[in-house]
Amino acid sequence: MTRFASYGPGLPAIDASELKGRLIVVEGADGVGRSTHIALLKEWFEKTGHAVLDTGRTRSALAGKGLEAATDGNTLGPIAMSLFYATDFADRLENEIIPALRAGFVVLTDRYIYSLMARAIVRGADPRWVRDVYEFALKPDIVIYLSANVEQLVRRVVQTTGFNYWESGMDLNLGADMYDSFVEYQSRLLDVFEAMSREYGFRVVDTAAQIGDVGDQIKDSLEPLMARA
Repeated sequence: MTRFASYGPGLPAIDASELKGRLIVVEGADGVGRSTHIALLKEWFEKTGHAVLDTGRTRSALAGKGLEAATDGNTLGPIAMSLFYATDFADRLENEIIPALRAGFVVLTDRYIYSLMARAIVRGADPRWVRDVYEFALKPDIVIYLSANVEQLVRRVVQTTGFNYWESGMDLNLGADMYDSFVEYQSRLLDVFEAMSREYGFRVVDTAAQIGDVGDQIKDSLEPLMARA
């Protein structure tokens, strides 16, 4: 029985019936705790005997370093940025995610096409064009969406990494300073994520609770998936 399908034609020469693993996506805004919970999930899966691939944005061998260099220089226009991120994702899908699924791994990915689509839409891209760009993507088994409001995001970012040019939407001239821009940009992203959550059936987990409690909610969401043959 074939479990996996793509949103469109998919990558060529991929036999979905060969993919035996699990594809688990953790989505959410900057500062919401994705990296923390992916690390906890990886440890949990490995302790229960599962092989795990942990992947995420800008980690592809083909485009990752170039994309990081371009974003560090703040040199990308919105269309070029969307296509550069799509290239990074396509390379990871073909050369990391699909081989791992074929080998029966649990694939944990920090963000997926949804963040990339949301960022492009907020920057003015036609939503239909964006969906067409990513129609080759595999549909994941589950998308865990870590939910937080803007006030929570501001507090967490201030306490950890500080404001980032791109995560604050500074290229869009949304505010007088990075704080104002962050609040407006993240508010727009959250609106898009809310619509995507309904469209794609995200499993929403509120991150207002303690880390351990949030982790338990995530595991509760995953246990039925892992119990299926």
